[in-house]
Amino acid sequence: VQLQASGGGLVQPGGSLRLSCSVSGFTLDDHAVGWFRQAPGKEREGVSCIGRNDDSIDYLDSVKGRFTISRDIAKGTVYLQMNSLKPEDTAVYYCVADRQIFTYYFCSGYGPDEYEYWGQGTQVTVSS
Repeated sequence: VQLQASGGGLVQPGGSLRLSCSVSGFTLDDHAVGWFRQAPGKEREGVSCIGRNDDSIDYLDSVKGRFTISRDIAKGTVYLQMNSLKPEDTAVYYCVADRQIFTYYFCSGYGPDEYEYWGQGTQVTVSS
């Protein structure tokens, strides 16, 4: 199983980035997927996730209306479109996946310890 995240970088406040996570060794049609982030000196926090269907999508309150998660099952890729970026969005972003959470339908409320598969992380820096 592998999750390969990409798309991070340096962007000015108000800018946009799109993160991608290419998966192998499992399929996206039977795993919940999502993104966590970790800023220096802070704990990892869940940013967004997709459960069994697109009506089981959840977002961290601080990113609602700015970030959009999506998945392309055929391509085995998960995306996180991030708009109107703020300095407080600066963090390492990790893509995650878990088979058990998928069976629960909704993905909200599950912490980092409950996701089995993790990507290597991609740095997002929002600064002028």
